[in-house]
Amino acid sequence: MFNLYALIKKYAFDRYVHSGVIAIIDILMSVIASILTLTCIDLALPDSSIPLHIVVKVVCINIIATSIAVYSMHTHRIIIRYSTISDIWKLAVATIIKEVFMCISAILLLKFNKNILWLALLFDSLLTFSILILVRIAMVVVYDSIKESFISNDRRKNIFIYGSSDKSTSLRLRLDKSTHYKVVGFLQHHTHFSSNAKLSGLPLMSFNKRDDNQIEALFTRYNVSDILFPNYETLKEESERLIPFCTSHNIKILVAPPIDEAVDGNIPQSAIREVKIEDLLGRDEIKISMNEIIKNFADKTILVTGAAGSIGSELCRQLASFNIKKLVMFDNAETPMHYIRLELEDRYKDLDIIPIIGDVRQPNRLEYVFNSHKPQIVFHAAAYKHVPLMEENPCEATLVNVYGSRNVADMCIKHNADMMVMISTDKAVNPTNIMGCTKRLAEIYVQSLGSAITNGEIKGNTKFVTTRFGNVLGSNGSVIPRFREQIMAGGPVTVTHPDITRFFMTIPEACRLVMEAATMSSGNQIFVFDMGESVKIVKLAEKMIELAGFQVGRDIEIKFTGLRPGEKLYEEVLSNKENTIETNHKKIRIAKVRQYDYKEVVDRINSLRELAYNVDIMNMVKLMKDIVPEFKSQNSRFEELDK
Repeated sequence: MFNLYALIKKYAFDRYVHSGVIAIIDILMSVIASILTLTCIDLALPDSSIPLHIVVKVVCINIIATSIAVYSMHTHRIIIRYSTISDIWKLAVATIIKEVFMCISAILLLKFNKNILWLALLFDSLLTFSILILVRIAMVVVYDSIKESFISNDRRKNIFIYGSSDKSTSLRLRLDKSTHYKVVGFLQHHTHFSSNAKLSGLPLMSFNKRDDNQIEALFTRYNVSDILFPNYETLKEESERLIPFCTSHNIKILVAPPIDEAVDGNIPQSAIREVKIEDLLGRDEIKISMNEIIKNFADKTILVTGAAGSIGSELCRQLASFNIKKLVMFDNAETPMHYIRLELEDRYKDLDIIPIIGDVRQPNRLEYVFNSHKPQIVFHAAAYKHVPLMEENPCEATLVNVYGSRNVADMCIKHNADMMVMISTDKAVNPTNIMGCTKRLAEIYVQSLGSAITNGEIKGNTKFVTTRFGNVLGSNGSVIPRFREQIMAGGPVTVTHPDITRFFMTIPEACRLVMEAATMSSGNQIFVFDMGESVKIVKLAEKMIELAGFQVGRDIEIKFTGLRPGEKLYEEVLSNKENTIETNHKKIRIAKVRQYDYKEVVDRINSLRELAYNVDIMNMVKLMKDIVPEFKSQNSRFEELDK
């Protein structure tokens, strides 16, 4: 179907007037101002008639003077529809430059009467400045009028923007050309209720308490079905007040992307995403300066194993925005790999993205990847992570998490990669389950390999870095997606134990930590993160039920099911003065761990691999406990090996 608005938007609204055209308009307006000035002087002082040849000379000098002024102050490059008060000074300075040039030319070439000259220059400067501003205002008014006439019947959603901060007003400007959202006003919480204020030309409405009727009236009056928050900080401010209203009234809660995800100053619809419940549960993210991180990865070929997983896919998203040379994504999960590939290819059309289906347990497949693409930095995120499942399948956990990690590390050495960053877990600290122990064994191999290089036992240039962190909010198969599904199904929400606690961080925060560690590491270190306070899982469940607009116990019950195999009530604190060393980042520390001999580690991992291949489960777990003596099983069939 022919879409007139889309056509006009493509060829008019989405394009800017060429800077050369703006320059010509400015010069023309300046000439008109000077001609008007001479006309006024001629009419006011009839005895001092100005000859035609003087007028012609003034026009010629004006064209030269204005051209110099315009191009020296770049006023023609200002996008008029986005002009601000701060742009006015450039027009003022350009006008002064023009008048100075005109003054010098008039004294040297035109022999003007000095009294008339000063009067003419003063009048001309005021008239030129005023006309330049008025023309710009007129262009904006005409642009808005034409645009409004074409989009008055479009199908855009009416939305509120939350808040009255600079971020909120700039967000409104960035959505000005959106074909999906129409901003109809601003909504904020304020103790002094007011309904008559204006912000950026739109109504600024306030509510002073959780009054559902008052808030509902505002949404109904403006036919609003969505509310857009400028960032996560303001979103969390309303978790107890506006968010429950929105969830109970089917109002979509949206959050804007960071400014660096805007395209040409505008926000694509895909960048604005609907808020998930877990976005409201975590503590405030720890800020990490990205400048050094971006600089460290620019123009590099980077391999991410486990690229289709929760952590791996977010690593790929962030790395893709760092101006890297090539992104090689390696995973054995076909469908998730397909989706992350499509997402990144849509967003980063100029990036060389290589998706490879493979398994870290297959050295030949890894050999092919390293031979073909020569990665300089490797992020190793491929792993089996679910505690109860790995407790039931310990041989596969060992082959993937231990042997697979060894394969990746060995390939890094063989193919001279600059760095390998391994993703570990807080469950590797004093492990109580198979999964945690396999991750500790992977740490041991990687660190002993790095020490062997440092000590000259084997040749290699690769730096090895390990990062440990706790649970991530919303990762595949984790507790929060499970709770969300149970709430949507009407309950009950199942929690294993009323006292169980966990540490949490967001997926983007975890990935930034990984990259920060890679940037600050001198090699062969295990970095741990200050995870803040632990979260009681039953409180998490209660919060999610309330945020979904239900009451605990009345609408949705919480049911306790008992601890699962290998599960413990409390996770270990990753970062304290007794078990870590400080770094220059107050929230990142280096773990103090026992050192292992590389040759001994190789022999024992070879033995583990053979036992795993032969599915000799008890002897394999017994050897794991021998290598990692702090591994004490809990709520597991392997507890008998600790006696």
